[in-house]
Amino acid sequence: MRYIRLVKNVSNWWLHFAVKMGFARSDPLIFRIRNNIVMEVPIRLLHVFKEIFMEECYTRRLAFRLPDRPTIIDIGANAGFFSLFAASRFSGATIIAFEPIAVNFKQLQRNRNLNKNACIFCRQMAVYGHSGEVLLTFDPDDSFTTAASVIGKENRQKGTVKVASVTLADIFDEYQLERCDFLKMDCEGSEYDILYNCPDKYLHRVIQMALEVHQGTETNHNIESLAHYLNSHDFRTYRSGHMLYVSRKKGNPER
Repeated sequence: MRYIRLVKNVSNWWLHFAVKMGFARSDPLIFRIRNNIVMEVPIRLLHVFKEIFMEECYTRRLAFRLPDRPTIIDIGANAGFFSLFAASRFSGATIIAFEPIAVNFKQLQRNRNLNKNACIFCRQMAVYGHSGEVLLTFDPDDSFTTAASVIGKENRQKGTVKVASVTLADIFDEYQLERCDFLKMDCEGSEYDILYNCPDKYLHRVIQMALEVHQGTETNHNIESLAHYLNSHDFRTYRSGHMLYVSRKKGNPER
């Protein structure tokens, strides 16, 4: 199934096998995907590419189909692979991508600039439970990072960086969004503060979500507590490993 998804999603799918067999050594790799989307994939981030384009980790449990012109928020966009995946699936999508770490954000911008016809807004900011600033821990020696976090990694990470932060409510207000058709979150533990502190009137504008949930240190910072919280706010949840798929109980309202 993974290879079927690869062929379905990527035009030059053979490049993956060329890398796997040692015949292709360029870095970054250039993949061409649906709707004439072009994507740079640094070798260091090939595992992220596989999760999104071969596992379809964020979209394989959608409760219902997204509209043709969805509004999508990508929190923890990293190098932009999911944003480009969404743009390749929905040519009319509006995608708002947030990534706080400078080296990741630079690659996100490069990928956005390679696809000027895609409607992708890139913001070098963290999304959190409060506006202002947050302190992230990460490894500054890594060429790219997939593990910048505001929680519990001080002893395992080498560096910290202070970044600007916004809330989910801020995003809805700034972009004048009446709804978010799909919210993707992979933000290394910030998902709890983002959702627990989001006022109901904004949370209820989200139709579907896919969250990579990270075990935290506080009592309610675990996937069971987060699922219970969302269930109590008129969402259905489905758990698959560390992924939580969420949809509105009342279905997919018409635009």
